[in-house]
Amino acid sequence: MSNPITITTAPCCWGVDDVNNPHLPPWEKVLDEAQAAGFGGLELGPYGYLPLDLGLVSEALNKRGLRIVAGTIFDALVSPANRANLLRQTDEICSLITQLPKPEKHSRQRFQAPYLTVMDWGHDERDYAAGHPDRAPRLDDGAWNGMVENIHAVAALARDKYGVRATIHPHAGGYIEFADELERIAADIPADLAGLCLDTGHMAYSGMDPVATLRHYWNRVDYIHFKDIDAKVYQEVMGERIRFFEACAKGVMCPIGRGSIDYPAIRALLTELGYGGYITIEQERDPLNTGSILEDLAASRTFLARVGF
Repeated sequence: MSNPITITTAPCCWGVDDVNNPHLPPWEKVLDEAQAAGFGGLELGPYGYLPLDLGLVSEALNKRGLRIVAGTIFDALVSPANRANLLRQTDEICSLITQLPKPEKHSRQRFQAPYLTVMDWGHDERDYAAGHPDRAPRLDDGAWNGMVENIHAVAALARDKYGVRATIHPHAGGYIEFADELERIAADIPADLAGLCLDTGHMAYSGMDPVATLRHYWNRVDYIHFKDIDAKVYQEVMGERIRFFEACAKGVMCPIGRGSIDYPAIRALLTELGYGGYITIEQERDPLNTGSILEDLAASRTFLARVGF
């Protein structure tokens, strides 16, 4: 029987979040270093980072023994006016990832990878309130319903045209971040349409207990992200008016095992509940701070292996 969990990585570990940032590393370097770090798979990264050229990307992945485990929608999900853009991205991403060599399917894995992670992003009023459920503005019912309709359209296109499972990812600084918003989106998007990608670091950053939240939403969790939070830096940035990725540039995300998240408890939970499939390590950073990437990834993998992953 195959190992029920495979640990993968993502371009955000190299600081790749905003494709317009002039300091991003070449995508080939990210693939080279993902291979050097011992990963067999990674995420596609934000739309427009890796080229949407099937032949070019297939050759690059095969040369390095890598597989793409997820594509990403990381955009403003709220406005109905953005729907055509969201659907175009969905079409292009899913067309690419479904034609690339498929990642292995593990026992107890609910849906075949690659997935499409869906995250809301691009709102200053929420970005500056990341991690602060008490002061972050919430959407009114009309705006919330518009976001739900956009997610529904994205997930339906991915499922019905490409057979890709969409997984909704609560993200610090977006309009799906806090416990009340996670509860509401899980109720409003049916399970046959989309699952959840829960991220330990984003849950903790936003005031949720990762273990309790994973348990509560277990029947909707199709895919998981791992990261860790430096408690000292977290306390500092919570006292500042600061954007989420500015906090990441200050080092709020640290190698797994050096932060505040209880990974032995997460390992026990995943064993108890029988998770199978992919878990992606992420450690957002400033792309100018790339010197410790391989060291940090090695530290995260070593720690995870020590606790049973």
